[in-house]
Amino acid sequence: MNSPLSRRRFLTASALLPLAAASLSAPSARAAYTPIARHSGPRLRTSLNAYSFSDLLTANAKDATKGLDLFGVCDFAAKLGFDAVDLTGYFFPDHPQAPASRYLIRLKRHAFNLGLDISGTGVRNDFTAADPAVRAEGVARIKTWIEVAARLGAPTIRVFADCQAPFKTWQQASSNAPREKVEAWMSDAIRECAVHGEKFGIIVAVQNHGDFIATGAEHLSLLKRVDHDWCAALVDTGKYLSADPYADIAIMAPYAVNWQIKETMQSTLKSPRVDLTKLVTIIRQSGYRGYVPIETLSMGRKDYDPYAEVTKLFHDLSAALAAPASSEPAAKS
Repeated sequence: MNSPLSRRRFLTASALLPLAAASLSAPSARAAYTPIARHSGPRLRTSLNAYSFSDLLTANAKDATKGLDLFGVCDFAAKLGFDAVDLTGYFFPDHPQAPASRYLIRLKRHAFNLGLDISGTGVRNDFTAADPAVRAEGVARIKTWIEVAARLGAPTIRVFADCQAPFKTWQQASSNAPREKVEAWMSDAIRECAVHGEKFGIIVAVQNHGDFIATGAEHLSLLKRVDHDWCAALVDTGKYLSADPYADIAIMAPYAVNWQIKETMQSTLKSPRVDLTKLVTIIRQSGYRGYVPIETLSMGRKDYDPYAEVTKLFHDLSAALAAPASSEPAAKS
């Protein structure tokens, strides 16, 4: 963030912003989209993305006697030693509508009692769709969950930059509209969300998902077109589908406000496993200060055990974070 406030003070201040929303000046947009100003060197903290437990959370939503709820995700994260949790919106009661205030208050206090911050949340949207009603529905949903994020004390909300079901590609979703036109649709929708995010102190974090956004250059192109100070990148390390995903990550790290660190580089069992030492070096060289959530996926494994996979990835990431900074190669100019 450009502010000299600490992250914790920022979260506290953000929670109070809705009260002053009516008195805010017009939303600001940068004249030229630039990397986030970082101060005092990198500082990385771990977070657990709840989607790692997708099947168990979905089962619990259907039958409270089965699976796992978000309170249980928090318990597991605290026991393992995470600093925070990233609580995906799909698994809240009443989604896609906002959860009841009583639920949000209980969950926020539960996380606090466990010593956990809430690093983010996110919902589904499709801004590649040719139908403007689909895009408008996504904007409305994100605005609702921006306000939920503010009440939770989460600084960011994840927004997709790719198509969603029933579509399989952005070309299909857009009825084969030119890429330039689709990017314009998306940037207009995301900018509207960012304007709302500014009112509540919530950063709209745009995630690459391997469809419309498959490279760092494409990711940055969209952010530059949005060109709003309350819009930044969520870097998904498993969804750059280029020959060198680490190069894409290096492009986007200076613009990142949140992450999803995956087990493999293209979210398939056939793709290389992530080199966490290399990844952490890239993130540190950007000066990033904040959370680095991990997210494990079943990737078609019938024997997928989120407890085991999260534990392994957490320990591997913790080891990479513990490596002395002096062991890192100098950043390239």
